[in-house]
Amino acid sequence: MKYRPIDLSGVKTYPLAERQNKVSIARDFGRPVSAGMSVAELLSALPPQLGSQALLGVIDAIVDARAKGKPVVMAMGAHVLKCGLQPVLKSLIEADAITAFALNGAGSIHDYEISLIGETSEDVGAVLHCGTFGMAEETGRDINLALKDGVALGLGYGEAVGRFIIDNDNPYREYSLLAICAEREIPVTVHVALGTDIIHQHPTADGAVIGEASYTDFKILTSVVAELGDGGVYLNVGSAVLLPEVFLKALSIAQNLGHHVDHFTTANFDMQQHYRPLQNVVKRPTSGKSRGYTLTGHHEIMLPLLAAGVLDRLKR
Repeated sequence: MKYRPIDLSGVKTYPLAERQNKVSIARDFGRPVSAGMSVAELLSALPPQLGSQALLGVIDAIVDARAKGKPVVMAMGAHVLKCGLQPVLKSLIEADAITAFALNGAGSIHDYEISLIGETSEDVGAVLHCGTFGMAEETGRDINLALKDGVALGLGYGEAVGRFIIDNDNPYREYSLLAICAEREIPVTVHVALGTDIIHQHPTADGAVIGEASYTDFKILTSVVAELGDGGVYLNVGSAVLLPEVFLKALSIAQNLGHHVDHFTTANFDMQQHYRPLQNVVKRPTSGKSRGYTLTGHHEIMLPLLAAGVLDRLKR
């Protein structure tokens, strides 16, 4: 059947002034940006909507949490540390803005190598087929030894490696998040899946030791999560699967043991939003009276911006 173009002459319209609009100059526009602006001025110039509104909401939540003495936890994938953000994280630690950290196993490895030689991250593609990927002697030897000694003392994974860095006076220890946290007695937990990290390839690896160290850290993180209620903040930065799963289980245990974990804030920072962080960090844990945010962008941009806003607010 052949159709003729429809006749639009009978279409009804109405005045633009009668339409309800989502965006207005008065409510939703940013302000002019000029040279020499302060952090506060720059943040106030952001349009108060979408991503900038989420960023400001997270900054407010962190500052409010510390004013109440509530924990602010930052869980991070390894890429965050590979981006050279340890000095930014250190500034947040020194300002008492972040009170606990959680890493995956790869994060602890990058942190250790940085503390030892000031460098990390091998070219996997260049060495995989010759069988040398992940076989650097010092990395596997030292971390596995640190875990063995730490487990004997009842330490978790993060504190064991952090203390090892300090005790052996690694040349670049001031750039190590694990060492900084160990020095300041700040919880830094490491959560591993056996077989995923290069130190598991080494002859010195002991699955029982690695498992016990990481399991101790899981219980330590659960103790921190149990205190998030009524104003705490949990940030997931760049972990797509492992740490969101760990957080969900820690939260379940805390609730099971009778801890009131509600009225808190979560946020997921990543270069793209994935299923598990959205469900296990942003949505499911905040389905009561809590609040979840998503912020999308590169860590090397987003975390300094977040830190600048938090530190400026805390100073003022």
